[in-house]
Order: sequence, then C-alpha cells, then structure tokens
Amino acid sequence: MIARRELLQTSLGAAVSAGMAAALSATMACQRASTRSVARSRAAVAILRAASYSEDLLDRLWRGAAACGLEARGLRVLVKPNLVEFVPGAVVQTDAAVLAAVVELFEKLGAAEIIIGEGPGHRRDTLFLAEEAGYRAAVPRFDARFVDLNRDDVAHVREFADTAGGIYLPRTALAADLVVSVARMKTHHWAGATLAMKNLFGVVPGALYGWPKNYLHQVGIGRSVVGLYRIFPRSFAIVDGIVGMEGNGPVQGRARPCGVLVMGRDLAAVDATCCRIMGIDPMQIEHLRLASSLGEIHDMKIEQRGEPVAQVRTRFELIPQFQYVRLG
Repeated sequence: MIARRELLQTSLGAAVSAGMAAALSATMACQRASTRSVARSRAAVAILRAASYSEDLLDRLWRGAAACGLEARGLRVLVKPNLVEFVPGAVVQTDAAVLAAVVELFEKLGAAEIIIGEGPGHRRDTLFLAEEAGYRAAVPRFDARFVDLNRDDVAHVREFADTAGGIYLPRTALAADLVVSVARMKTHHWAGATLAMKNLFGVVPGALYGWPKNYLHQVGIGRSVVGLYRIFPRSFAIVDGIVGMEGNGPVQGRARPCGVLVMGRDLAAVDATCCRIMGIDPMQIEHLRLASSLGEIHDMKIEQRGEPVAQVRTRFELIPQFQYVRLG
C-alpha cells in the first residue's frame, strides 16, 4: 500500500512492493475469472415501484435483494453513492433517503462492515457535499462510516483499460468484499446515460487524477468505465430512479419522475434495463456496448423480476447530440 502523501511526494510511476503487486495481480485474475463465469448465465434484474422517497424504501430494497439472491452476511461492503456534485433543488446526487435505506438493508443482511465511500468529480470538500446532500443527517453514524475516496491511501492496479501504467485506486475500495454502486438514473452529455457502471468513476482518486477525473477522460469514458468494471466484478447495483434527471445531465438536467428502483448483481444488465426504462437503446451507449463481453445487455439474456420494463417505461428527454440513442 502507498500512502497518498508519499505518492504525491514521489511520482505516479513509483511501484508498490513485489509481494503486494503479486498478491493484487492474483486477486484481479480471480475476480476476472469470476466475472466471466457470471456473464454466461442470464442476469436477474429487479424493478421495484416506489412513487416517492417517503415510501418504505427498505421494504422495496429488501424485496429486490431477495429477487436477485443478494447475500452479504459477514462481508465488508462499500456503498458508493453518486455525489458528483450538489446543486440546491436539483436531482444531481443519489437521494439521502435511498442511501439511508441501502445502509439499513445491508445491516439487515448481516454485513460485517458497511463503509460509505465517494470521490466527487467536481468539488474537493466531500464532507461539505455530504452535508448539503443530507447524507450526514439521514444516515446514522455517517462520519464514522465515511471514507473520502479522493484522498484515501492507494494501491497500484497493473491492468486498466489497456494503459501502460495501470491505475492507482483507493485501498478501501480494493479491500471491499462487495462494492455497491448506488447511482441515480440520469442522462449524460458525454456518455448518453450515467448509471451504476459510470458511477464507478467516483472510486478514482481526484487527488491523483484531477477534477473532474481528467485522466479518465483522456483514456476515454467508455474504456475507463469498462476498465473499472473489470477491476470491481464483486459488485451490486442499486439505481435510484424514483426521480431521475433528463436532458443535459449529469448536473444541469431537469428532474424526471420515474418511480422505480432497479437492482441486480450484473451492473451491465442493470444499466441496460435502466436505459430501456428511459427509452434509450443500450446498444448505442459506448460503455455498455464495450461491456457486453463482461455482462449481459441484450434483453433476451436478462431475466426481469418485479415490474416489466414496458409497465414502467418513462421517456427521458435527450440533448440533440444524443437523439440517435433513442430506443426505436
């Protein structure tokens, strides 16, 4: 492991110890093998109706977890909300009520440890954003659970998006038994849609790679999303679509009530399902198309549980540049 201060004092090219690198490489190989085996079977995705944030969200999540066969007893769980930014009155971030219900869900499932981690892409003061978003008030012991992934100690991962130097990632994220991406259902002005997979951008430390995670944009959004998905195959997706964002997302769009929570083990399948709910063709979203060898995005390979997509479909408005992704 490399402390952030030490890394900043030297250079990003500094190597971790040979033993650490070998262990991490072996871990990543096992994770990739696990991902390949999961991707060959039909992916279960649960769609639960929730008309507002005042409903019993824990009940909805509990039913969704049961439908997807989620188990977390004894696991170290990292809950990763979408807190890229906070804009008063807007629907930029994962709603505080959803985050609180997710933490309670994993307590009920018997997780050994529940950590909340985020590395916002725009602002440096993560705790200020958490305060403004209502997270500190909504989640019991929030400060004790929270890790700022922008400034956490890091470890080197040698394989990332076919880049020569790999990537440094927070050791809190790498050490988790399960990474839970709790995203908001939004359109995106560069990617078309931002959901559970794109939410993984928040695990990349801004203290090393800049705001808004400039390195990932240089590598390419699609390649970077898939690269992170490969590194974190032990993951689970919960998408907050109770009220999503349409138009010029992920920050400047408009609120779009949709009334759903979407859940599943296969992040690509969950995101493809969310796209279909939004009236977007998942095959036209670059990072989903690139992820099709790792997860399921074709509707015939996804087992929908709970509500059918057709019953909850809500057309999200798209900016002119992304009209071509509209589902026919």
